[in-house]
Amino acid sequence: MKNIRNILNSRFKGNGNFFMELTKILGFKPKHVKYYQKAFTHRSMNIKDSKGNAVNYERLEFLGDAMLSSVIASHLYLEVPSGDEGYLTKMRSKIVSREHLNELGKELKLIDLVESKIPAGQFGDNIHGNLFEALIGAIFLDRSYKYCEKFIYKRVIIPYVDIETLEGKVISYKSLLIEWCQKEKKTFGYNVYEDTGNDNVRHFSVKLSIDNKVVSKARATSKKKAEEKASKRAFFAFQSSMSKMK
Repeated sequence: MKNIRNILNSRFKGNGNFFMELTKILGFKPKHVKYYQKAFTHRSMNIKDSKGNAVNYERLEFLGDAMLSSVIASHLYLEVPSGDEGYLTKMRSKIVSREHLNELGKELKLIDLVESKIPAGQFGDNIHGNLFEALIGAIFLDRSYKYCEKFIYKRVIIPYVDIETLEGKVISYKSLLIEWCQKEKKTFGYNVYEDTGNDNVRHFSVKLSIDNKVVSKARATSKKKAEEKASKRAFFAFQSSMSKMK
């Protein structure tokens, strides 16, 4: 374990501002910097401990996700006493959506602290949210649940959690459309195919049909993104009835 600590220390020693920048983000001084060093170590560094276990932020990401969900669930339970289980689950999903976590990670510029053999420009958007969750996991190990709670209130709940605004927010147009189709007993289908355009990056196109009629089309760099974009366009076509299900 001592060797792993030395490797991590040497990796971050080149960034003399790590401790200072970390303290600014946290709002307090960390006691055990090793947890935060791990939270910003990408798997491409290929570091392993004496037992052969990978040393990177992925396990901390899992832990941070649990801490974040716990604090948000507690806040919603106390803040909305009239909300049933389904309502509270949906509201929590809106707060901890991948899109929102990515925005939080970008806002804190967490990517600037990452140690990786992959250029920052080659990472997908999700790394921002992953690092945010890993950071929360590191806070828990370093300072306990209470500090996690304070950090989440400061960075997530106080600035961004407004119940009325969240009630009108859509986190997945595809899920909303499927739910609406099932309720209205409508058939639907996504016809996805690879788009052989002139782009350097592979694209996918999709045609969304409802009751055997094409209602929207979309194009994106992944099947999931294309389906979501087509679903969003369909949502605005059927907004009056679908918006009641948000």
